[in-house]
Amino acid sequence: MHKRSTIPVFILILISVFFSSSSAYNLTLNNTPAQVYFSPKGGCTNAIVKEIDNATLEVLVQAYSFTSAPIAKALVNAKKRAVNVEVIADKSQKKDPKKKGASYTSATFLANMGIPTYIDSAHAIAHNKIIIIDKQVVITGSFNFSKAAEESNAENIIILKNPELASIYIDNFLKHKAHSEKLAPRY
Repeated sequence: MHKRSTIPVFILILISVFFSSSSAYNLTLNNTPAQVYFSPKGGCTNAIVKEIDNATLEVLVQAYSFTSAPIAKALVNAKKRAVNVEVIADKSQKKDPKKKGASYTSATFLANMGIPTYIDSAHAIAHNKIIIIDKQVVITGSFNFSKAAEESNAENIIILKNPELASIYIDNFLKHKAHSEKLAPRY
C-alpha cells in the first residue's frame, strides 16, 4: 500500500486558510470531505448544531467542557426525533448535589432530558471534544462545547465525513463508555 505524503495536504490547508474569505473552509483530504471552522465567532457552534440537526440515526458526544445551550438543545431535539444520543463528559461536569452551591451542569440537564449521560472519571482529565454522527461524520478539534469557545477563545473544529474514520472514533467512544459511570437524572 502506497502512502501519500502529508505535505501536499498541509499545503492545501494552508492555502485554503490564507485565501478563503468564508468562515468555513471546505476541502477534501484524501477523498474525505472536510470543513474547518475557527473561533472566536467563526461559526463553530452553528456548524455543530447543523450537523446534529441533520442526524437521523445516532449522535455520540465526548466532551470536556460542555456549557453550550444551543448544542445541548440540538441534542435534545435529536432525541425527540428518535435519534440515539449518548454523551460522555469529564468528571468536572459532575457536581455533588449535596454540596452547598452545587451547580447544574449541561451533563445534568442532558441526563434530566432522558439522554444517557456518562461521567468518565478514569483519567486525570477526559479532554475529548468529539461528536460522531450517523456512523459517518466526525467533529473534533480543540473547540470545547461552550459559549466561551464560540465567543471568546481561539479554538477550532474540523468536520470529516468518512465512515472508516467514524468507526475508529466509535470504538474509542465505546471503550470510554465501558469505564464511565452513568449519571442519574437530578430534578
